Amino acid sequence: MTASALTETSPSDVPEDPATTTAARGWGARLAPVLAVLAGVAAVAVHATRYGHWIVDDAAITFSYARSFADGLGPVLQPGAPPVEGFSDPTWMVLLGLGKLVGLFDHGVLFGIPDYVLFPKALGLLFTGGVLTACHFAAKEIFSRFAWLATLVAGLTLATIPSYVIWVVSGLENSLFAFAVVTLGVTLFVSVKRDVLLTPKVALWSGVMVAFAALTRPEGLIYAGAYPLAALFLLRSGLFWKSFRLALLSVAAFAVPFGAYVVWRHAEFGRLLANPSVAKQQGLPGFDAVKRPFELVGYAGWAGVIALALVIVFALAKAPWRRPLIALLVPLGLGIVAYGVMVADWMYQHRFASPIWALAVIAGTLSAGELLRHRQVLLRAGIVVVLVGAFVPSAVGFAASADKFAKNPNITACLVADRFGRGFNTYADILGLQKASLLLPDLGGSSMTSRLELVDMAGLVNKPIADLVHDNDLQGLRDYVFDTVKPTFIHSWGPWAAGNGIALDPRLDRDYLLIYSSPIEGLRNGDWVRRDAVTDPAKLKAAQDYAATTIPAVAADRFGGPLDDCGPTMHPGQTIRMPS
Repeated sequence: MTASALTETSPSDVPEDPATTTAARGWGARLAPVLAVLAGVAAVAVHATRYGHWIVDDAAITFSYARSFADGLGPVLQPGAPPVEGFSDPTWMVLLGLGKLVGLFDHGVLFGIPDYVLFPKALGLLFTGGVLTACHFAAKEIFSRFAWLATLVAGLTLATIPSYVIWVVSGLENSLFAFAVVTLGVTLFVSVKRDVLLTPKVALWSGVMVAFAALTRPEGLIYAGAYPLAALFLLRSGLFWKSFRLALLSVAAFAVPFGAYVVWRHAEFGRLLANPSVAKQQGLPGFDAVKRPFELVGYAGWAGVIALALVIVFALAKAPWRRPLIALLVPLGLGIVAYGVMVADWMYQHRFASPIWALAVIAGTLSAGELLRHRQVLLRAGIVVVLVGAFVPSAVGFAASADKFAKNPNITACLVADRFGRGFNTYADILGLQKASLLLPDLGGSSMTSRLELVDMAGLVNKPIADLVHDNDLQGLRDYVFDTVKPTFIHSWGPWAAGNGIALDPRLDRDYLLIYSSPIEGLRNGDWVRRDAVTDPAKLKAAQDYAATTIPAVAADRFGGPLDDCGPTMHPGQTIRMPS
């Protein structure tokens, strides 16, 4: 063939190498899902940058327990403290402890960021990747060619929801919990699609995943009903007893590992419930349990929720995979029930809803894909326009929620570390106190930095106070504090100042001297020290002068600038530098 003939030949005339083409398509098919998952995780990470180095203070309670376990001290908040199960997320605590053992957590700075910030946030993104990977497994059961697109849409949608993003990078266990629940839901979905739901393998695996979820969040217990309910809703004629036996097997697979943990809990702590569950007074649900899920509807926007419900109803009515969808909706429904039953949380942005957002997005994305499938181009375009239009108000609301939280997030561990951990360490140093105790309501950052014996005013890590709070015995609580504990220092602020009456008890003025006061709306907010701990009036005056010049700026940062970290490390005994 001549050169001119070569130049006149069109690309379409050149035969393709079948092996090369197949290999290229194979690489593309394998790479697309990975890129879709990574794109979703990256979108969540970009959104998370709005909240800087923020770590919520409650997360640092688990940080302290992880430190104690890794250091061989056992389940204690601080060295020398009595064993109390002040954490409610054992699996998350173990992960953090392992991070410390391998040098990734509680050691210093990684890539220019304190590892107490970077490591838990990286885990949050990792498990978000797990959520999206599970989503892809579900999607490829239906859309074999474009499953990656469904995964990408789900990831980008999750990245728009502040409630999801905030709590998976908060330092808490939300990402791990969402991953466990989504894995359970997708397991049910895939097993029904492949007609293997009624097999011992699926029953056992479902039970194990429920146990894992229940050891990550207390409300994970509710998902023990997921496999039995799925088997019941999808019951076929003549399979009742088989379904019943496998449902029992699933429950047993959950009960054995979780029961073993409960046995250890009772042997170690003398309780059947974690201490925070006792202190938070979780009881039987009331009418609020019905109303509370509607808070999520208001947060997400009515138009978007209605659109989501309609596409899911369409899939339930028309999709050939309606039975798998029912299985996926079972844990979603259980999650909504759990959200209603849980005692209302004081933290912003619906902390308990993480698995609900993930499951709803996956179910909605798959259902929307079914709605668009096999439609003419113009009809597809119209459906997309309608769906996008319905979610525009949701996007606007999410943007406002993200902005509001970035300006005023929940109390950060680093600010508690400064104000109460390092601040009271400095008081003790000025007063010359080698051993001292501190009663306060914020235990996260303070437990990471304080050298004082901490007494939890809220009862999360203190068994006697948890029992008194659970029984609403506030007089007994005050008597325990002033007559039994007799803490060296007392700090009270905001709702605690009015709620438990400690700051209003006459024994406070009788037995304690004021170091620092910041009255707000008539409440007694401040720091006190026991009279018998002050051996030199000049030292008390020095502590008061230090507090007057240093604490206001630190206290202002509680809500004024809480997106920063608080230094390379958080270690017991650290102090705040004296003003020059």
